[in-house]
Amino acid sequence: MHNTVPVIDLRPLIAGTDPESVASRLREACSGAGFFYVSGHVVDEGLQRRLEELGRAFFAMKLDEKMKIRMGLGGRAWRGYFPVGDELTSGKPDVKEGLYFGAELAEDHPHVRAGTALHGRNLFPEELPEFRAVVLGYIEAMTRLGHLVMSGIALSLGLERTYFADGLLSDPLTLFRIFHYPPTSALAGGEPAWGVGEHTDYGVLTILKQDDVGGLQVKSKGEWITAHPIPNTFVCNIGDMLDRMTGGFYRSTPHRVRNVNPVGRLSFPFFFDPGFDAVIRPIEFAGRPAIADDAAERWDRASVHAFEGTYGEYLLAKVAKVFPDLASDV
Repeated sequence: MHNTVPVIDLRPLIAGTDPESVASRLREACSGAGFFYVSGHVVDEGLQRRLEELGRAFFAMKLDEKMKIRMGLGGRAWRGYFPVGDELTSGKPDVKEGLYFGAELAEDHPHVRAGTALHGRNLFPEELPEFRAVVLGYIEAMTRLGHLVMSGIALSLGLERTYFADGLLSDPLTLFRIFHYPPTSALAGGEPAWGVGEHTDYGVLTILKQDDVGGLQVKSKGEWITAHPIPNTFVCNIGDMLDRMTGGFYRSTPHRVRNVNPVGRLSFPFFFDPGFDAVIRPIEFAGRPAIADDAAERWDRASVHAFEGTYGEYLLAKVAKVFPDLASDV
């Protein structure tokens, strides 16, 4: 099957046998489509399978049961469940429901004591006691994979392999979501609608596990293409901050989701982002382009290259538009 989103085997990077070949393919992908699949990642398939089973079990529960861990109860940590229509993209309600998770932080963690937004404890359904261990185990596995992919991206820019791990991502902000896109038949009139509209991701790297239903679309060279599910791979894309740091050499690519199938779709995006207090600065590397104002081309008409400040400041400005009702709490 032809697919313009490349598949990159990470095994030569993991084994150290030919990291430069992986770096070369990452450079081509990040400066082109902005999206790529990774295979050979060694993330446990059993863990992935159990995560999907528990996700389906949760979304099959009655609404009042799911609302026991609604996001309003998560406070400034911004964790928990939201029902269909509560999340907005470009001011329009998404046709999806979801669960928000992040790093599990105790009450004595400095960010929690300081009341820093997006930091704290997760909310888990009591009806599914295994959920906590599986989600936290998956976040740990994705964090390791995030560092691995970013080591390849560092090499792709001619930097030391540990460039990001020693700096911007030494204490990463890790956020994890489980989304359920209802089947077409569950929507009013049976008409397909956007599960999530056109957008870019905010941080450095997104690692997405898809189920086998499909529906992800990527905007490449002005045209929308489908990123079909490929067994035992993850779909990766770069975010606004890597776009900002590379002067647009690596672009955060717009994407969207529409479920046109008669069954529900699950997706599991993991956001591997700079620390909340990390100041975003340009990266100097060979071949860095002159910065061009691309605001007119972007989905939100806002240039990431005009941003100055910490990643936390950028992120809060964005998520406040996604959940305006919760914004006053954060």
